[in-house]
Amino acid sequence: MSDAYDVVVVGGGSAGAVIAARLSEDPTCRVALLEAGEAPPAAEVMPIACASLQANPETDWQYTADAGGAGRGLRDGRMMVPRGRMLGGSSGINYMAYVRGHPGDFDAWADGGATGWGYDDLVPFFRKSEGLQPSGDIVVDFDAHNTEGPLGVSVRGPVLPAAQQFVAATVAAGIPMGDYNGSDRNNADGVTSLLQTTTRDGRRTSTYHAFLEGEAEQRENLDVICGAQATRLVIEDGPDGLRATGVEYRTAAGETVVIHAAKDVVLSAGSVGSPHLLLLSGVGPRAELEAAGVPCRLDAPDVGKHLQDHLQLALMFPAPGLGLSMTDAAISMGPDALRAPVGPLPADPADDAGLPPELEALRAEAERRVTEWATTGRGMASSSLYEACSWYSTGLGDEHTHDAQLGFMVCGYNPDLWRDLMRIDATEYFADPEVAIGPDAQNVIVLANPVKPHSRGEIVLTSSDPATAPEIRMNYFGDPHDLDVMVAVVRRALDVVDRWPDPDALGPLFVPPALAAEHGHAPGDTLTDELIVDMARHYATTVYHLTSTCRIGDVVDARLRVHGVAGLRVADASVMPDVISGNTNAPAIMIGEKAAELLAVDHGFSLREHVGTH
Repeated sequence: MSDAYDVVVVGGGSAGAVIAARLSEDPTCRVALLEAGEAPPAAEVMPIACASLQANPETDWQYTADAGGAGRGLRDGRMMVPRGRMLGGSSGINYMAYVRGHPGDFDAWADGGATGWGYDDLVPFFRKSEGLQPSGDIVVDFDAHNTEGPLGVSVRGPVLPAAQQFVAATVAAGIPMGDYNGSDRNNADGVTSLLQTTTRDGRRTSTYHAFLEGEAEQRENLDVICGAQATRLVIEDGPDGLRATGVEYRTAAGETVVIHAAKDVVLSAGSVGSPHLLLLSGVGPRAELEAAGVPCRLDAPDVGKHLQDHLQLALMFPAPGLGLSMTDAAISMGPDALRAPVGPLPADPADDAGLPPELEALRAEAERRVTEWATTGRGMASSSLYEACSWYSTGLGDEHTHDAQLGFMVCGYNPDLWRDLMRIDATEYFADPEVAIGPDAQNVIVLANPVKPHSRGEIVLTSSDPATAPEIRMNYFGDPHDLDVMVAVVRRALDVVDRWPDPDALGPLFVPPALAAEHGHAPGDTLTDELIVDMARHYATTVYHLTSTCRIGDVVDARLRVHGVAGLRVADASVMPDVISGNTNAPAIMIGEKAAELLAVDHGFSLREHVGTH
């Protein structure tokens, strides 16, 4: 392994893996990709297992955040902030929704000064990645899609009746069916659909699988260095000012290593990691840096600022005969998911001989299901259980886009997942959690999700020690507009539920007993605005869509070059001028594609395909 490269990419996630793979298509371009984690574990490719990858130190940075005006019902009042810590990054722990965003989102970027980042400019980069497997279960605008790209995009199979009923209910509520990644996203009434997901043949296609795994990671001019946590940038003074010349990182064994970049260092560590590394390197607000004991190399007041995230309120309903129980989900994951100490099967498979008939039947059914998934890509294991979505406008502003999203999940999870993933004590949320979310309970969740928040948070350096996480201040509901939109979105979600094809399919909404008592709410009552606000302030949770902490215009220019430091770029969701109106992984991958082409054009490297204008 060399210590001198043309380009060093920090972070092997949604954008970084794309950049390293694309640039290394040119055998003359020497690329190093630094990733703090390792290759994904075996469970990562099984969509239904996605929850197991969060709160796992091997695959998740496990950040938490000050929730601002939310989080009152969460443990310690802090919001969970899962961030992928492995090759593929958060594309390996997310729920796989492939959502580009509203065209107006990107046109607003361009109108704000981000030249080259309008919707028509970016569609070729979305299409370059995409390998859509068309399905008769959704409307497809084929002009907007590509079926040949490396990133698998598909609809799970078989489609569950609950997801189909959600789509039917949203149509009845006035949101037409269409292709939300195509021209239908421009519909003034919104659009609804089963989700397109980053899967191929029932398996997750993170950016590791789509771009690095196999041929790319074996290239002689690409070094993929895992277990390498970047600790600071090497920034030198030159005749023309500051220049980034390399990266210092710490190995898993604790050794400190420095590698050098002749052309560019590219930060693709995400909306927490990228600003954190800039701050550790002395690029950020002077007063904050000096307070943390870091000498200021460049006073850059916007680094870490303008943080945005999507916040959702889960509206859960009992759905006997329609929702998926956690027992059924575990069976679909195979016998290993049913083993002791959490399940009824022996911890050691060698002890399966002589199982009683009921346990042998359970083991056999679990084996049948996981084999079906492994051989055909079909079955319950092919889905994260986040199955369908709708987008529309509340009419409360942001006329250039849709400001509301409704998501649908076919399960209600269990007490452990409520505690560990959502930081919510189920004994406080449910009158009887053993009945409400017990192993055999069948529930569905409609997610009320405003997607154009006006509140802004920040990432703040608290220590010069790279091993100490920065403080993440979400500032949810800092702008009262966001609460108004949340109330409106919850009301539309309840209207959708009222239009369910089978009016008897869903039971009354679960409302936390303490909040219900405080507001005089009885099961089946209409929620008051005050109760909706209280539920949101207590139990709304992140949608894991952090953006804009190194945004174009303030921290980087339209070619993603850091203002004031030559040889340094940022390319990940942190450069978004504003969060898009939808799930952010597809745009993060697109940013990786565009960044690779910008780097190639600027330095004379050859990609196998150029899709932008240059």
